[in-house]
Amino acid sequence: MLRRMLLAASDSDRTRQLVTSTPVTRGLVARYVAGETTADAVQVTRDLVAGGLLVSLDHLGEDTEDPDQAAAVTAEYTGLLGQLAAAGLARDGRAEVSVKPSAVGLGLAEHGVKTATENIARICAAARQAGTTVTVDMEEHGWVDATLRIVAELRADYPDLGCVIQAQLRRSAADCATLATPGSRVRLCKGAYDAPESAAYPTKHAVDRSYARCLRVLMNGPGYPMLATHDQRLIQIAAAQAALAARSPESFEFQMLYGVRPAEQRRLASTGAQVRVYLPYGSDWYRYLVRRLAERPANVSFFLRSLATAR
Repeated sequence: MLRRMLLAASDSDRTRQLVTSTPVTRGLVARYVAGETTADAVQVTRDLVAGGLLVSLDHLGEDTEDPDQAAAVTAEYTGLLGQLAAAGLARDGRAEVSVKPSAVGLGLAEHGVKTATENIARICAAARQAGTTVTVDMEEHGWVDATLRIVAELRADYPDLGCVIQAQLRRSAADCATLATPGSRVRLCKGAYDAPESAAYPTKHAVDRSYARCLRVLMNGPGYPMLATHDQRLIQIAAAQAALAARSPESFEFQMLYGVRPAEQRRLASTGAQVRVYLPYGSDWYRYLVRRLAERPANVSFFLRSLATAR
């Protein structure tokens, strides 16, 4: 119930205004967001890489309704990749980028798929020049088919293009089997978008079981699994599946959000595992923040205490 309330709040303009106008919110945001500028993002990336972690950067924003704004987001990504390359952070994929299709045009009233495909292709070209990769984020359940079509089209030229699959969706094990081809990169997460029960599993237990099924498909396939979870039990299952599949540490990676379980991120990396931190930046942080609260209810009490202290 709390998760559904938070997800509804993520799309509420009234709640957005209340939260974003509260000065103390900035302290909470700083736990999860690198900053508002490209320079902020590059600096935090430098610190994480120096600590033995990998990074995937996300310029915050989605649901773009203006082709010019979609082009501006694309330019932001290509500029970011240039700066990462200049700083020596992109080499061998140490820092890559994550792109939401709706941020680069998927939701446009006209030619949305075409625009998003062309813009993601531009970002892929910049990433290749920088020596790194791109992962396409998955969003609302109604956009899954369009997103997978974009990924399939672009993989002809960019076979290392990554794709996200949300374990909460009932279709995801089948999608994992389709995507788990030689050289493919698939990020498996639980999912942070609301969806009807006809499309998604309704309980945490069911989502966890789906995650484990998808994980086995990816681990036993010829691709490169990217396992995005903070759940210690699923981390242990992933490690066990990797051992059963005789996977070397460099043949898969764990992924965690910036600001969530940083000690565990460092611990995993110290064991020789590859650990990538999902690092968002930019000014459009509201929906991202609320979805993180929905995924991790313990953060809600911290947020409410912050608001109470501000009064």
